[in-house]
Amino acid sequence: MKNVKSFFTKIVTFLLAVMILFSTSSFTVDIHFCCNRLVDMSFLGKAKVCTEKVQKKRETTKQCTTLQEKDCCSNQTLVKTGDDTIKKAQTQLEYEDILFLNTFYYTYLNLFEGLKENIVPFKQYRPPLSSKDIQILYEIYLI
Repeated sequence: MKNVKSFFTKIVTFLLAVMILFSTSSFTVDIHFCCNRLVDMSFLGKAKVCTEKVQKKRETTKQCTTLQEKDCCSNQTLVKTGDDTIKKAQTQLEYEDILFLNTFYYTYLNLFEGLKENIVPFKQYRPPLSSKDIQILYEIYLI
């Protein structure tokens, strides 16, 4: 059980480190489309454009029919900028924080501290004698 917990702790730690790495770094994705289809995508450089070009007559309406038509191609660049506004943790405790932590610690320790024996404070005393017979007064009889 301890190994499983340690394994999951390592996984969560790794995922949090990767999340911080991606949230603070910046990168660029260059994408090339032809006829509204993705032809090439590049993370490190420029995306490759169509090399073949079909010569065709000038038309008034541009309709993309083949991947080789140069007029239908488009490039898009997606830029993800890094976030460098991460704040460091506050290390100085204020008076209210120290007071809360002391109170919480003291009550938490005393919560699980039990008595050594069950103490009944009225165990040695006899019950008081009633001055009237209550059963006869209210006419309650066991049959």
